[in-house]
Amino acid sequence: MKCDELEVMLHALIDGELDAGHARDVETHVADCGGCSEKLAAFRTMHDIMSSTPLKEIAPAHLRNRIEALLAVPAGRVVSMRQFLQPTRRSFFGGLAMGSALSGALAASLVFTVMRGDQEQAIAEEVVSAHIRSLQAGHLMDVETSDRHTVKPWFNGRVDVAPPVIDLTAESFTLLGGRLDYVDSEPVAAIVYQRRKHVINLFVAQHLGTKHSRPNAKTIQGYNCRHWMQDGLDLWAVSDIVGDELDEFVQKISGSLRQPSSAT
Repeated sequence: MKCDELEVMLHALIDGELDAGHARDVETHVADCGGCSEKLAAFRTMHDIMSSTPLKEIAPAHLRNRIEALLAVPAGRVVSMRQFLQPTRRSFFGGLAMGSALSGALAASLVFTVMRGDQEQAIAEEVVSAHIRSLQAGHLMDVETSDRHTVKPWFNGRVDVAPPVIDLTAESFTLLGGRLDYVDSEPVAAIVYQRRKHVINLFVAQHLGTKHSRPNAKTIQGYNCRHWMQDGLDLWAVSDIVGDELDEFVQKISGSLRQPSSAT
């Protein structure tokens, strides 16, 4: 492991983003390298300072009062509405109960949507981090071969799914091999392809994020990411190739999965 390739992994080690194997490799290197040891100490000091510094600003009271005043409903408007509607006691309490139930349902739906969106974003960021880690020297593949009949059985007993290993060399997506990786603390299969000089990681798991029947597109840290569910598999494709080319890759993988004889 070269020092100039290690810096990004030092940050990942401090943030707890490395799996046990990669963390052990980094710590072993740091123990034997004075320069990287000094860098790690400096990064940790900076991390501790930024974590303990109060960066949250509290709005002054006069600003809060001005905002509340602007949001207040004019008194004349309230009176006119009361005069127009003139609700009875029964309609008032009935409307109150219905409004409370509707508000509760809307609030629950909003919380669920926000939590689901946060989970999806967190998983996407972990997938991209795993892709970035794989680009470090010696981390891209555990089994290096373009023979899909060698790559596919290598995952037996290592992951809970049978990942599709599809030869797309004729379509200019060259199969390089595969490796075992971890996302959200779960083992996942990573099938590695190459388009020109660009690496494409296809992560395959049983269930990581929100279900998408069509590929959901994201761009994180400059990397294009596509996520979709198909045939009970959770699939994530990540690369720095342009979005149209990654979409083409996803379409060919998805099309091959619809033809079982060519995907095994």
